[in-house]
Amino acid sequence: MAQSANDRRRINGPEESFPPVFDDDDEDTQLKTQRSRAPGDIRPIFLQPGLISQANGSAYIETEKTKIACAVYGPRQSKTTTYSEKGRLNVEVKFTPFSCTRRRAPMRLKDAEDRSIGVSIHQAIVSSIRLELFPKSTIDVFITIIENDGIEGCIASGSLAASTALADAGIEMLGLVASCSAAIFGDDIRLDPSEAEARASDGTVILACMPALDSITSIWQSGQMSANLSLKCMRQCHERCIDIHSIVAQSLLEHRKID
Repeated sequence: MAQSANDRRRINGPEESFPPVFDDDDEDTQLKTQRSRAPGDIRPIFLQPGLISQANGSAYIETEKTKIACAVYGPRQSKTTTYSEKGRLNVEVKFTPFSCTRRRAPMRLKDAEDRSIGVSIHQAIVSSIRLELFPKSTIDVFITIIENDGIEGCIASGSLAASTALADAGIEMLGLVASCSAAIFGDDIRLDPSEAEARASDGTVILACMPALDSITSIWQSGQMSANLSLKCMRQCHERCIDIHSIVAQSLLEHRKID
C-alpha cells in the first residue's frame, strides 16, 4: 500500500510565504500625536444620565475613543457590624477585555491598574458627597471602561461620569465634580491628551474640582515639569472644568425634563 507524501498530523504551511512588515514606531507615534484641535481645546463630550434602569443612578460618557459607563447603588446598609457616623464610598473600576489595544484579562479578575484608577476617582469625588448624612451606610460606584484612550482620560471622564451618576441617584452633594487632564510638551500644554500624546509627553496633570464652590478636590501629576508650568497647567484645566460643569448640569436638567 502506497504511503501518502503529506503527513495528516501536521498543518502544512502555504507554498509561498512573505516576511511580515512592521510599522515604524517613530512615524506611527508622530502620526498619533498630531491633533486636529487646538492645544487648549478638549474632545467633544457626550453625557447621558440614567442609562442603567436597574441602578439607583447611572451615567454614560463618551469622548471620542474613551467610553465609560457608571452605575451607582445605594445608599444601603453597610455589611460591617461596627457603627460608623459617616457613610462609606466604594469605587470599583473594571476594563472590558476589548477596551485596550492588547486584550485584557476577564473583568472578574482584579488588576493593579484598575485599583489605581479607582483610588484616583474616589479621591476626586469623595469630598463632594455629604457622607455624614448616611451613617452606617455604603454607596457603591461601579465604573466599566468600554473603550480606553489613555489613563488620564479614563480618570477624568470616570470622575465626571461618577459625579453625574451620584446626582442622578439623588444623593445629596456639595456640588458637581468636573475633571480635566493635560499633557506637557516642553513649554507647550495640550489639554485632554490621547494615549499616544500622554506617552510622548514630558508629564501629565489631572485636576478635579467643584466649580460651583471654586474648590479643588484632587490633583494628580506625573512626569517632570517646573512649578510655574504646573501651576499654569492647573489654571487651564480649571478654566475648562467650568465649561464641563455646565455640560453636566445641562445633561441632568434635560434628563429630569424627560422623566
